[in-house]
Amino acid sequence: MYSLNFGSLSIEQFLAEYWQQKPLLIKGGFSNFQDPLSADELAGLALDEQVDARLIHQNDANWLVDEGPFDGFDQYGEKDWTLLVQAVDHWQPDAAKLLEPFRFIPNWRIDDLMVSFSAPGGGVGPHLDQYDVFIIQGMGKRRWRVGMPDASLEQFCPHPRLLQVSDFNACIDDVMEPGDILYIPPGCPHDGVSLEPSLNYSVGFRAPAQKDLIGGLADYLLDFQIEGERFSDPGRLRSLSPGEINSRDLGQVRQLMQQLLADDDLMSHWFGSYISQAKRELDLQEPEPHYQAEEIAEYLDEGSVLGRLGGLRCCYQQANAEGDVQLFINGDRFPLPANEIDSARLLTDRSQLTEAECRHFMQTPERLAFITQLINQGYWYFVE
Repeated sequence: MYSLNFGSLSIEQFLAEYWQQKPLLIKGGFSNFQDPLSADELAGLALDEQVDARLIHQNDANWLVDEGPFDGFDQYGEKDWTLLVQAVDHWQPDAAKLLEPFRFIPNWRIDDLMVSFSAPGGGVGPHLDQYDVFIIQGMGKRRWRVGMPDASLEQFCPHPRLLQVSDFNACIDDVMEPGDILYIPPGCPHDGVSLEPSLNYSVGFRAPAQKDLIGGLADYLLDFQIEGERFSDPGRLRSLSPGEINSRDLGQVRQLMQQLLADDDLMSHWFGSYISQAKRELDLQEPEPHYQAEEIAEYLDEGSVLGRLGGLRCCYQQANAEGDVQLFINGDRFPLPANEIDSARLLTDRSQLTEAECRHFMQTPERLAFITQLINQGYWYFVE
């Protein structure tokens, strides 16, 4: 397990002084850092058609972007290219452990682990992102420059699939070595250039835009055929111009929509389902044949432990201590009675359950049946 060291800062100080405010370089954030996968293993993932990978390289000052799956990399030479693989936590359990130290931010905000390999001179050019990211330096060295948000920066596309920004004033300009961690808030321009063959691990965070939230809510209403209230206008005044949409009508439409958003149950059920959906492929492997509850109980009684599928998104809501628990796993909602809050926390807060925590699910037939269902769906599995 990786242990995150903020140096003289506590997590509370980091959140109060840096989170979404200014960048921070954490030298030795992971002491004695060991890469959870090799460059060759990352390259192997990029050959898989289920994995989202791209390679950015330069040719005579021209930026080029190639999309995976790849069948080899010899043609790119020994400098000026970067391979980026998304959602490596979905496919590599050891790499997924890099997410755990950052779970002082809730699960629903964490996106995925992107891993990149860069040849000397490799990078993606100066750019900015609209989400928070922690960049962990693995093997090799990389020079990073980071600036503060600047509305005067110009954005341009040197390639149709690559967005960059003009040169910026750097408040951080340093060479990162294995175990160093760079935090970059949204909107901060940054540019990393590899000085030698290197691996980088990027822990990204979800920051849904209003259009995404509204689109997701509309999809939910359609999927579940939730019609809601209809527009009505008793006491309507005579219209002097039939073509006009007047401010009174527009206000009533806004009020109708606000009534929908004010429905706590609807918002809770929709958002939990929406935000727990995986954005990319999961390495789902259902056991064949499916387990019976009695088999699961026997394995757990013998001391077997369970791990959660990499990339599986899990969260829960409970309005108050007496209220039912809404557990969300990969877009599905599982209502649980209030007294099962410990079950919900174990399933969402732990990526691997201890022997004692596994035995919790043997204490009642309902818990045993539920964990059996989740194992048979491929969401949890027995750790060897």
